[in-house]
Amino acid sequence: MSFGQSRDALEKERRELENNIKLTNELLKQTRTSASASLNELVILNNQIQKRENLIKVINNDIQLLNRRIANYNQNIEQLSKELDELKSSYARMIYYAYRNQSSYQRLMFIFSSRDFNQAYLRLKYLQQYARHRQIQAEKIVETSNELNQKVAEMEAQKAVQQRLLAEERIEIELLSKAKSQQNQTIERLKKQENDLKKQLTNHQKAIQALDNAISRIIEEERKKAEERAKAEGRPVTKEYTLTPEEKALSRNFAGNKGKLPWPVERGVITAGFGERAHPVLPRIKIQNNGIDIATVAGAKARSVFEGTVSRVIYVPGSNYAVILRHGEYLSVYSNLSEVFVKNGQKVTTKEDLGIVFTTDQEKKTELNLQIWHGTNKLNPAEWIVKQR
Repeated sequence: MSFGQSRDALEKERRELENNIKLTNELLKQTRTSASASLNELVILNNQIQKRENLIKVINNDIQLLNRRIANYNQNIEQLSKELDELKSSYARMIYYAYRNQSSYQRLMFIFSSRDFNQAYLRLKYLQQYARHRQIQAEKIVETSNELNQKVAEMEAQKAVQQRLLAEERIEIELLSKAKSQQNQTIERLKKQENDLKKQLTNHQKAIQALDNAISRIIEEERKKAEERAKAEGRPVTKEYTLTPEEKALSRNFAGNKGKLPWPVERGVITAGFGERAHPVLPRIKIQNNGIDIATVAGAKARSVFEGTVSRVIYVPGSNYAVILRHGEYLSVYSNLSEVFVKNGQKVTTKEDLGIVFTTDQEKKTELNLQIWHGTNKLNPAEWIVKQR
């Protein structure tokens, strides 16, 4: 990868990180309207700290690239300065020689003293070429001098960018230190609310299990219906969900877009990953997540990550409304919605609005849970949607 491409990539990554940090600041401002310490506040702070650490790394990488570029400029300038000195010295000798032999009489004598016509012709050509060489040398001096000035100007511009980045890095390090201080303070406050946290965790895990059971029931119901349709139409029946030709094509398209699917909200940050993880406050306690949690702003709309059909709209206590979309043998599940815009059996397109993400009254938390299933297997949605820096 060339220097320019590397800097472009770093600039793009930096803009993405800065946008994510800006969003976490909005979410923290929204969350801190609550009087009590919030677990959601800690989760968002943790996310912001990670993003700030990544941003500092990106800025540092950018500075290192600039340092190498400036070092290259110094080498070029040194080489050009040396070439310019040599050209000027050579040109000075030529001028001195020309001055010593500037008389037209001397030049004519040089030609006429030749042994024969051929030698005279060669001496004439030599004088003409010598004059042309002087002209070329003069042009080369001007060209090298201009190139040298350009390199010096470019290097000074790179140094200005370098100084700006160093200043930004110092600011980000200071902001990171403040965020870590807030993180420690929030942890200490939350430790005093251990009983409440355990109660919240119990209710949350119950809601996860209820949603999981509901999805499993729906998958089994649809599998039986698909099997009956296949038998009635004389198509082969499989142990899993029996697909029509159209559903097979949709499945292939969905699978082919792994890592490219759009986010289920326009703006958001992942606050909880897939699978088992340690509780951020309670020691030796693990939390299970069948998808990923995405924090977003109040009033945000959930949207489809791919075209498909609304398999079911359900209500689960603790998870509010959930929309289940079928994409052939794949399912995408969007839970914790306060309002739903679609209905069972409806065809939806990619990025079509499905409903409004629920916002809690006390913590002011707006969080969508996204799940992706392949048959009865739960997949990590973070590996399917476009990667966030």
